[in-house]
Parts: sequence; C-alpha cells; structure tokens
Amino acid sequence: MKTKNNFTSIPFILQWTLNAALVVLAVILVILLGKETVYIFGFINDGGHLTKLDLLEALLIYFLYFEFIALIIKYFEAHYHFPLRYFIYIGITAMIRLIIVDHESPSDTLIYSGAILLLVVTLYIANSKMLKREN
Repeated sequence: MKTKNNFTSIPFILQWTLNAALVVLAVILVILLGKETVYIFGFINDGGHLTKLDLLEALLIYFLYFEFIALIIKYFEAHYHFPLRYFIYIGITAMIRLIIVDHESPSDTLIYSGAILLLVVTLYIANSKMLKREN
C-alpha cells in the first residue's frame, strides 16, 4: 500500500510563487526602463541643465534595468536557473556606475577597481569549460 506524501505539492507551489513574483518584478523593471528612456531622451531637449555625468549615470542605470530584465528572461529560458555570469555582468556594471557617481576618494575608486578586476576574473572562471553549464 502506497502512502501519499502531503508535502509533494510544496515545491510546485513555491516555484509558482517565485515565477509569479519574477513576472511582477519584470513588469516593474520594464516600467522603470521606460521612465529611464524618457529621462535620457529628455536630456537631449533639456537645454543643458543636466550634466554629462548625469547622462552617463542614467545610461548605466538603464543598462542595469536591461540586465535585470535579461536575467529574468534567461531564468525562464534556462528552465528555472539563474546563470552565474549574468549576476557578474550586473555586478560589473553596478561597480562602474559607482565609480562614476562616487569618485571623490581615490582609495575608494581603487577598491572599486579591484572589485571589478575580481569580478572579471570570476567571469573568466565561470565561462571556462570546467564550470559552463549552458550553450
């Protein structure tokens, strides 16, 4: 006689909840990406009130939104798996943005640069044949 385990549906429920939350997050990110697009194009018609540094910061934020949306897409394409290299790409972009926005302290900039170097080395290792899991 086979007994039915009452907990077999828990992974399905949790996976469905995670997927629904990621879809909601993707919609929010698309809306924010649209707002950032309007902001960037508004820079052109601004008449010079915004600095080039503001534009560069907006572009990097734009790429962060883009990378997070791409990560969510890749999650569903890879059958519920987040590839490590996408997180590394996001980390590198975030560190570059941090250097551009907060560059007053040379020692902090050097530390941020070291973090970028560490992330690039990690990306190289993650893309090596030994750790690569996807095509």
